[in-house]
Amino acid sequence: MATESAGVDLVSVVTLLGAAVVAVPVFKRIGLGSVLGYLAAGLVIGPFGLGLFSGPMAILHVAELGVVMFLFIIGLEMEPSKLWAMRRDIFGLGLLQVALCIGLLGLVGLALGYPYAGSLIAGAGFTLTSTAIVMQMLQERGDISAPKGQRIVSILLLEDLAIVPLLALVAFLAPGGGEVTLLERAQGVGIGLMAIAALVVAGIYLLNPMFRLLAASRAREVMTAAALLVVLGSALWMQLGGLSAAMGAFLAGVLLSESSFRHQLETDVEPFRGILLGLFFLAVGMALDLSVIAENWQLVAVSVVSLMVLKSLIIYVVARINKASHAEALERTVLMAQGGEFAFVLYSAALAVGLLSTTDAAILNAIVIVSMVLTPLMVILHDRFRRPPQVSLEGMEAPDGLTGQVLVVGFGRFGQIACQPLLARRVPINIIDDDPEMIRAAEAFGFKVWFGDGTRLDILKAAGAETARAVLIATDNKETTTRIARLVRHEFPGAVVLARAWDRAHALELIREGVDHQMREVFHSALALGGEALEVLGVDPDDIGAIQEGILRRDAERLALQMTGDIYSGKSLIIGNAEHTVRT
Repeated sequence: MATESAGVDLVSVVTLLGAAVVAVPVFKRIGLGSVLGYLAAGLVIGPFGLGLFSGPMAILHVAELGVVMFLFIIGLEMEPSKLWAMRRDIFGLGLLQVALCIGLLGLVGLALGYPYAGSLIAGAGFTLTSTAIVMQMLQERGDISAPKGQRIVSILLLEDLAIVPLLALVAFLAPGGGEVTLLERAQGVGIGLMAIAALVVAGIYLLNPMFRLLAASRAREVMTAAALLVVLGSALWMQLGGLSAAMGAFLAGVLLSESSFRHQLETDVEPFRGILLGLFFLAVGMALDLSVIAENWQLVAVSVVSLMVLKSLIIYVVARINKASHAEALERTVLMAQGGEFAFVLYSAALAVGLLSTTDAAILNAIVIVSMVLTPLMVILHDRFRRPPQVSLEGMEAPDGLTGQVLVVGFGRFGQIACQPLLARRVPINIIDDDPEMIRAAEAFGFKVWFGDGTRLDILKAAGAETARAVLIATDNKETTTRIARLVRHEFPGAVVLARAWDRAHALELIREGVDHQMREVFHSALALGGEALEVLGVDPDDIGAIQEGILRRDAERLALQMTGDIYSGKSLIIGNAEHTVRT
């Protein structure tokens, strides 16, 4: 009774959370990604699955706040100078792609027998890529901050801006829409520009003082409420000005990107963004009307294929015109070939003014949703079958007949430092590495590194392993290090073998392979940092040295015990804190 009187439908909330908690880990475990997991869960619990929900569009409208918050967080990463540097991509690359897509995708509707106005709106809606899906997948792939990811973000920003003139186009094409005067159109544009100007002024002169005042109160929950107020208030303000709510949140993020409160705001908004974005994907899955698809499956299938293929072709061509590589253009095509959430807004507006019938709007929504569902699958196929990136070997020199006292295999962050004492003593050394980019970078700093795979016997011989007094193995991969150590120990028994160990278990493995000296890559640096901490606390430097020597001695004793026992041998030599934990 209490639940009913409070007006909270806990069953629905628990169902939504339960569906996400079950589906997403399963789909990620089998390699299908979180987005497809949310979509599948929404389809199962929606009105066309188990029927646990009957109004998915209402949930979708609420869940679109996730997209709004996502763009706010993206805005926090975009300082104004960075955004200005992207202006060519936004208004060049983005505008070209949007213009071509609107013009050519409208031809699909004409070919299927739709009237001119309906075809144009249908194509325009499919032009607007799903910001939510693409941003989520860029984040999961770690590409948002990469140059190729930034170019995609630029196009998405332009598409979000494009919703404004597209809604104006709906009003113009509507019966009687042509009667709208030039003055009324100018007023609409003016209101939008004034809304942007007012938000910029408020961001510059009000937001930072407000957050400083709230921070002084030391009320964490008030800071969180203020962060949500800024996001939603900016979105509402831009919406009232006839612009995109998501663009309002993005602009607020940009205005706060250089604020000292930036990281705090990101931390406060992130949990809400994640939950609402997941809810958005669930709602998209629920909104997939299987009955409409069943009744019009041929039209839906032809339209999805036609629109996605034509949009893919445009995206690829535009990317190549802007000098993107084939691999980048193909990846951008796969990520952006679907319709997006703003299509629902556009089709709803067209339905309201009579440009689309109820059936046409339902079919178009189904086409967009099916394309959104297909996107994660296309990305999975792309990643599975794409060719590995071709690394240019131009200018790479392989070792041939080298001699020297020391052969260094691997010139990453560990090998670079390990070489310094040898070079300071002017010891003749030869260095090999199998990463062309690393070799080119090393040459820029005055090093000569030969290109070669240290796991190959012929390369080791050519690099001087037969005459070297010592072979120093500093590769980044522990399996590779072990293979090279085994090969050197077997083929060049006269050389002293020194190797970089990944951790204690790897150190034991290397010792068993006959390595003369091994060094765990973080052991001594971590020990030195602990000593620095003691010095900060006022401990005498001589005492710190004695403590460090004691730790080194106990570590060596423990390693010797582990060689004849297991990983737990000698654990009594570790100084633990279980009996000395300070409790409050």
